[in-house]
Amino acid sequence: MLPPFTNEALTDFSNPENKKKMEAALAAVEKEFSREYPIVIAGEKITLKEKIRSYNPAKKDQVVGTVQKGTKEHALKAIDAAWRAFDTWKYVDAEKRADYLVKIAAEMRRRKFELSAWMVYEIGKNWVEADADVAEAIDFCDFYAREAIRLGGAHPCLPWVGETNELHYIPLGAGAVIPPWNFPLAILTGMTTAAVVSGNTVVLKPASDTPIIAAKFMEIAESVGLPAGVINFLPGPGGEVGETLITHPRIRFISFTGSREVGLHINEEAGKTRPGQKWIKRVIAEMGGKDAIIVDSDTDIDEAADATARSAFGFQGQKCSACSRVIVDAKIYDAFLDKLCERVKKITMGPTSDPANWMGPVSSKNAYDKNREYIKIGGKEGRIVCGGESSDEKGYFVSPTVIADVSSSARIAQEEIFGPVLSVIKAKDFDDAVAIFNGTDYGLTGGVFTKNADKIASARRECFCGNFYVNRKITGALVGVQPFGGYNMSGTCSKAGGSDYLLLFMQAKCISEKLQK
Repeated sequence: MLPPFTNEALTDFSNPENKKKMEAALAAVEKEFSREYPIVIAGEKITLKEKIRSYNPAKKDQVVGTVQKGTKEHALKAIDAAWRAFDTWKYVDAEKRADYLVKIAAEMRRRKFELSAWMVYEIGKNWVEADADVAEAIDFCDFYAREAIRLGGAHPCLPWVGETNELHYIPLGAGAVIPPWNFPLAILTGMTTAAVVSGNTVVLKPASDTPIIAAKFMEIAESVGLPAGVINFLPGPGGEVGETLITHPRIRFISFTGSREVGLHINEEAGKTRPGQKWIKRVIAEMGGKDAIIVDSDTDIDEAADATARSAFGFQGQKCSACSRVIVDAKIYDAFLDKLCERVKKITMGPTSDPANWMGPVSSKNAYDKNREYIKIGGKEGRIVCGGESSDEKGYFVSPTVIADVSSSARIAQEEIFGPVLSVIKAKDFDDAVAIFNGTDYGLTGGVFTKNADKIASARRECFCGNFYVNRKITGALVGVQPFGGYNMSGTCSKAGGSDYLLLFMQAKCISEKLQK
């Protein structure tokens, strides 16, 4: 019997001992940059001539590690391996499957500083963001372990004279897991372990920007004795490996987190029935947002400005939950803008191996170029009041940028930028602010700052998004506490870290038996 779930505590880096441990982990990880990691299919370690090198975005020429560049043939081999493993894994008791997740969580907890250090180097997370990523990965394992046990076994139905009736949740089969680079341990772990603990097997294709932390996850899964073939680790190009996985008739489900463009493509391809396919593929997709905070005239402006800055620029704005629009009542617009810029100018930026730097680089050259282009667009659609600078001399650094006087219909107010670029929109009043809030194709996260109880009630009811926050920042959802997922072009409202998430990886079977006289 597992104890009740509790969220993993975050590390206090003001504690000198923890600071020393993190510094030691960073030094130790840096010595491993020359390592190469194999493809893993049914336990077989495969190395290839073609490689994918992962680079430190804060030091763009520094290789963090190397993985193999998988091909279509490896994808086909991995699918076969996953189905072979499914033949036995589907019969393993929920308690036993859950035990593997508890062991993975324990190993992550033991290696927390090391795993955080990998993300500092590989994707530019600061110490706190990296530690929170590991903590969330641990939480997913521990929470889903308990959920699997809760959903396992027989569930009684309404009684009927002369019969016994039971509902059982059974797994779907072999599926594809395609996680993002921005939460390269937490979301990868959550997507993968949810599928596996539900009795499924997977082909895991990590993001090409963060394959090394993914390889570390695979090492941990193997170290706890997870049977070969339950997780098959296959880095490779999306156009070849990813496309093979999503179009293959024997892939039962696709769990994806990433861009709207790719998510819609996956959904479209999954809707096509191909020769040999005998099911409707299930798609679990989280595709981003254009998230907003409403700042009402009746609020603490300092508190709202601080929360907006943290929501917009934490991890360089590279969160699907990040605030990319702040909608401000005209009565306090100028005062709020001044406070916001004052707060943003205090943000420190540089390589996050140095804990003094709160903001690091954006993820890649592509992200750098995209952000620069949107800042250029924003300069025409609004007024850049702070930030706007960038440099790729050593790494891909884009300063936190605030663009004021933006129309609610402007490109920078409608298109997902996924970077440190914030649009400030003036609303005539609270009702106008709510209308602007809802005026996008997305519906992931959002929030409101107001002291007015009636307006809080109105915002809770009228603001259309999957995760809504009142008088606090809009990032940092906790597993079990704030199940995460949104509507419309933000995805399938999968609610990761919630009590119904595992059901997305299961199907229900009702068994009725006539009682013998």
